[in-house]
Amino acid sequence: QVQLVESGGGLVQPGGSLRLSCAASGIIFSISTLGWYRQAPGKQRELVAAITSGGSTNYADSVKGRFTISRDNAKNSVYLQMNSLKPEDTAVYYCWHHSDYWGQGTQVTVSS
Repeated sequence: QVQLVESGGGLVQPGGSLRLSCAASGIIFSISTLGWYRQAPGKQRELVAAITSGGSTNYADSVKGRFTISRDNAKNSVYLQMNSLKPEDTAVYYCWHHSDYWGQGTQVTVSS
C-alpha cells in the first residue's frame, strides 16, 4: 500500500519561509521520481518542482530561485524549502510520485 504523507504547511507572512516534508512508504523510494504540485482555489493543479532518482530537478518558472526540492533516500522523504513566499503561493500542496500516487495535501497560506 503506497502512502505519501505531507506535513509542514501553515500560515506565513509574505517574505517568510516554510519547509514541506513528504514521507513515503510502500514504494522503492530510491528509484522514484517525486515532486510537489499545488492547487489554488479555482485554478488547475500545477507542477511546482520535481526531483529524479539521480537528483536532477526542475521547477515551475514562478518558483525558480525561491523554492528548493530535495530528497533523503535514507528517510524515504522528499522536501520543499519555500523562501520569499508570496500571497500567490497560497494553495494546497500535494506530494506526487511518478506512478501517479498522491498525498492528501497540505495547506499553505501566505498572508499578512
